[in-house]
Amino acid sequence: MHLLLVEDDAMLGDALGSALRQHELAVDWVRDAAGARLALVEHGYAAVLLDLGLPDGSGMGILAGMRARFDTTPVLIITARDQLSQRIQGLDAGADDYIVKPFQIDEMVARLRAVVRRSRGAVVPALIWGEVKLEPARRAVSLAGKPVALSVNEYRTLLALMQRQGRALTREQLEDEVYGGHGTIESNTIAVYVHQLRRKLGEHLIETVHGYGYRMPQGPQS
Repeated sequence: MHLLLVEDDAMLGDALGSALRQHELAVDWVRDAAGARLALVEHGYAAVLLDLGLPDGSGMGILAGMRARFDTTPVLIITARDQLSQRIQGLDAGADDYIVKPFQIDEMVARLRAVVRRSRGAVVPALIWGEVKLEPARRAVSLAGKPVALSVNEYRTLLALMQRQGRALTREQLEDEVYGGHGTIESNTIAVYVHQLRRKLGEHLIETVHGYGYRMPQGPQS
C-alpha cells in the first residue's frame, strides 16, 4: 500500500514513517496542509493518515476538500484531540476512523488495514456511459470490458463529468474537482485531460460547450 502521512511534528512524523515502512508500507510524508493538497493532486493513495492540527490550516479542511471532489480515499485521523465532539466532527466530515495520540503502532496499522479493506469492499455503484464503465470503489475504468489506464487527474476529470452526465461544467469547476482549488494550474490543463480521455475512450465521450466548458452527454446506457 502507498500511504500519505500528514503530520507536522518532525519527531513523530519521522517515527511513524519509519514504523510504517517496517510494516512494508510505502509512505509519503508531508508536514503541512499545502503539501498534503499537492500530494493528493499528484498521486493516488490507498489511504491517508491525517493530523488535524497543521501549521497552515486544518486537517478537517483537507478532509472536507477531498470529499467535496468525490475523493473516496480512506482517511484515518491521527490527533491528540480526544474530545468526543471532535471525534464525531471528524467522522461526520467523512473520516473512516479516528485514533488518538499517543497510540501503539500495531493498533494504528491494524486500523489502517481495516479502513482500506472496508473501502475496497464498499458497494459503490458503477458509472456507465455506453461501453465506458467507471468503478469508484476500485478506481478502475474500462472500455468494452477492457481496462484503460488513466492518470490520477484524467481519472478525476472523468469522474467529475460522469457523475454529472448531461450537465456542463466550466473549466474552473473541473479544476476545483481535480485540484481541490489549489496549485498552479496552466490555462490549458483541463483541455489536455479532456483530449487524453477522448483519445483513450472515444471522441464522442465529452462534448465541448464553447465559451463555457465541457459536458458528458446523457448518452447510451448499458
